[in-house]
Amino acid sequence: MKWALCTSNDGCRVSLLPMKLYRIIDDTDSAAMGCIRVIDETGEDYAFPDDLFLPLEFSPPIDEKLLALSWQPVELEQSRRVTG
Repeated sequence: MKWALCTSNDGCRVSLLPMKLYRIIDDTDSAAMGCIRVIDETGEDYAFPDDLFLPLEFSPPIDEKLLALSWQPVELEQSRRVTG
């Protein structure tokens, strides 16, 4: 399993959260265009420019734990709301 750490969400603020780990979906067509296909905040897979991510690989036990935790819907507007 491959993962990507989002390092920037320039141009993709609604779909990506910086410093969040995303699961990479193998897609040779996207890779040929300089993109990485990931499951974004909507729960759908989309191709994003690969310069927005740092690809990572983990050992199988860590992959299993990450996969069990991965993709849970996020209310972006609520998560960004500052209270106080």
